[in-house]
Amino acid sequence: MVDPSKLRAWYAHSQGLDGSLEGKSAAEVLQRAGWARSVGGVSPYLALFARAGISREQADAAAQKLQIYELPSARGCTYVLPASDFALGLAAGQGFDGEIKTAAKLGVTEKEIDKLCDAVVSALEKGPLDPDGLREATGKAVRNLGPEGKKKGLTTTLPVALGKLQESGDIRRVPVNGRFDQQRYQYALWRPNPLRGFKRSSEEVHTELARKYFSWFGPASAAEFQRFSGLGVKAAKAALEPLKLEGIKVAPGEITPGDQLFFLPGERSGFDAFKPPKEPHYSLLGSIDSMFEHRTQFEDFESLAIVDRGRLVGVWEYDQPTESIAWVPFVKKDKALEQAVTRTEKFVRNQLGDARSFSLDSPKSRAPRIAALRKAAASA
Repeated sequence: MVDPSKLRAWYAHSQGLDGSLEGKSAAEVLQRAGWARSVGGVSPYLALFARAGISREQADAAAQKLQIYELPSARGCTYVLPASDFALGLAAGQGFDGEIKTAAKLGVTEKEIDKLCDAVVSALEKGPLDPDGLREATGKAVRNLGPEGKKKGLTTTLPVALGKLQESGDIRRVPVNGRFDQQRYQYALWRPNPLRGFKRSSEEVHTELARKYFSWFGPASAAEFQRFSGLGVKAAKAALEPLKLEGIKVAPGEITPGDQLFFLPGERSGFDAFKPPKEPHYSLLGSIDSMFEHRTQFEDFESLAIVDRGRLVGVWEYDQPTESIAWVPFVKKDKALEQAVTRTEKFVRNQLGDARSFSLDSPKSRAPRIAALRKAAASA
């Protein structure tokens, strides 16, 4: 039986939340810690800053140089990936675009979307365009889907074509101000297409995705990989089979209760030799950081998090009007914890301006949570 406290510390170590990634590039962090989930919030920035001290300007510059980029990837969700994984990420995301199915129910044919895709590519030959510019440039190739489409959240056929072209690597979304924490985009041709020369079958893609997943988040359960990948039970099992994973049992506790966890072959020895640090190492992270995004015990976790050696030790929110962090620790405050909060507070204030969890988050919507944190902190 594996001790849960050691396992938590191992996760923090393998995720680079122990200082071991300090000074590394954004691409190196994502190669080690895994793809950073992105939903129009600051989580990717916090992930890079907490692990390697990477500034927003450095992260944005890496994206501009295509060393990292936000792409539709596993189960069709957006992640920030390193360049070495662009092709795999795009391939892993294919087949999950729900807008295509919605459009089909509205009478849109595949032939119609292919024609619109050709029109979009032709329009972008002259340079990047935003959706309004694309609608104007493609003219009658874009069809309004009327009240029924509006009811289903799809007003025209343009988003369907844009999704298909992004999935195939023919175009990419370009943030208007170059940042991950906003959702205003232009679209540009992507040449060379990162999928050019990519010959893996869908089965090989699934297995390579599994290999990556267990190298980032292992030991993990088969159910956790299935959740990340979006695969069905049968496909997920087939993806794992070639890896010859090594199973372990965890003592009863909060980590994947009842599930068997698995290492990649050869990685168990590193875990067995690992000794959890005696001194705390605090990190302030987004609510969808990979430290908990892939752990089933954090499935309903909402707040921004403070962690120490893999353990949740507090929650926080950024109070934009006062330019300060509201936070509540679950452990006794010490100097290192207060310094970690101050460091992140300065990062958010000076480089991000706000700490939105997702695109629709705002200082106003956070106000009740911030008030509750202030009240809890005052009564502690």
